[in-house]
Amino acid sequence: MNIQVSPSPIPNSSTVNLSSALLHKDTFLSDLSKKVRAVKGYETFSQKDFAWVEKLRDRATDWVCHSTIPTTRDEEWRFTDLSALKQVQFDYHLEKRNLASLQKNILPEASESHLMIVNGVYVPESSSISNFHTGGVFVGNFASLPAEYIEKAKEYLGQSEGAMEVFTALNTAGMIDVDIAVVWVSKNVVVETPIHLVYATTDDNPVISQPRCLVVVESGSKVTIVEEFTNHRDTERTEEEGKSGYFANAVTEIWISDNASVNHTRVQRDSNEAFHVGKTAVTQARCSRYTCHAITLGAKLSRHNLEILQTGEQTQTTLNGLTIISGKQLADTHSAIALNYPHGTSDQLHKCIVGDRAHAVFNGKVFVPKPAQLTNAAQLNRNLLLSSKARVDTKPQLEITADNVKCAHGATVSQLEDDEIFYLQSRGIDENDARKLLINAFAAEIINQIPVPSLREILLNTVNNLKSLTND
Repeated sequence: MNIQVSPSPIPNSSTVNLSSALLHKDTFLSDLSKKVRAVKGYETFSQKDFAWVEKLRDRATDWVCHSTIPTTRDEEWRFTDLSALKQVQFDYHLEKRNLASLQKNILPEASESHLMIVNGVYVPESSSISNFHTGGVFVGNFASLPAEYIEKAKEYLGQSEGAMEVFTALNTAGMIDVDIAVVWVSKNVVVETPIHLVYATTDDNPVISQPRCLVVVESGSKVTIVEEFTNHRDTERTEEEGKSGYFANAVTEIWISDNASVNHTRVQRDSNEAFHVGKTAVTQARCSRYTCHAITLGAKLSRHNLEILQTGEQTQTTLNGLTIISGKQLADTHSAIALNYPHGTSDQLHKCIVGDRAHAVFNGKVFVPKPAQLTNAAQLNRNLLLSSKARVDTKPQLEITADNVKCAHGATVSQLEDDEIFYLQSRGIDENDARKLLINAFAAEIINQIPVPSLREILLNTVNNLKSLTND
């Protein structure tokens, strides 16, 4: 039985006919695609005669060259203006950098289970993965993937729905085997320690980094993964010299087989001068479980596309999101959950804390077609505005054609209540601490669900140490 929504609810998932694509190329995209194709090391796949990967990259490159950067005239991008991105001339180069200072980013629970990727380049000297080369778990880069997995990888790498979204295609066009992170868990294996992937981008110059991660969790297995996007700044440069900004264009594909479970935490804390576009594409087979905790803190402009495709019945999907922004930051979260089979369950809670003149965007879609009977889907977006000039645009969506389902969605936008602050002040807490306490409580509902204790503590401290978000 093969039930599929038609057309697919995942953006840009249809087969592409390049002969009918746009004829006027986007110079910005064309230049970027040329740079990623010209970079030293790009030929590594052809040396191994991976014709199928070359085909993927060639097709992605053609699509990028026939595409344009989305504008606010596109419905999916109408609140997110990318014109500032196009004003920057980004360099693209692969340079392995062993940055010892980044070791402090490694979570204690993952001291022996982490990968370090700098400017999109895998750095084995800063990684610790030796424990995973036996026992049915592989963690490393695509170049060192064991032979028995190579043929299987054809079914997964670049095969997720939405592969022709323009930024995903740009990432695919620049794939190099030595720099694709891979987490592969064989059947019936429970990985006890979390796997920590740190993607760091240096902001010495305006560079584009394109981290790529492939996660395959086979039947009956269980794993916890933490992805962290951060920046590294040369301390010898002045603050003014460090404001060049960079562009992180990340893609993570997660394939979860029957009865498997993935707990995934994604923390984005890029430089406040950076641009960040991320794709998380998840495919869930029968009776699988996927939980995502997506935390957005950094970047001048960020966009996270979270796409879930159900390929079997009785799946469980839990999406927890927290965005905390201030200044003039813009953070955009777009999610799409396609529940194509019966007895599926999805629960989504996304929270935004918006201060100063920042702008948060949330668009969450849940699709329940007629075959997906007895689906239970809930979606809620809660927003806390800490300034009169803070802004949020929210659009939770349910599209239901099945008639025997339990589905609900909603959104709230509020400010800190004067009564609540007054109550805390009446108990001897000053106004500033009262505000912090209420903000912390709002954020803690998401953070406390993260399964890694040290990361929970780090994020709670981050929220507690935030400077005032209320300056108008």
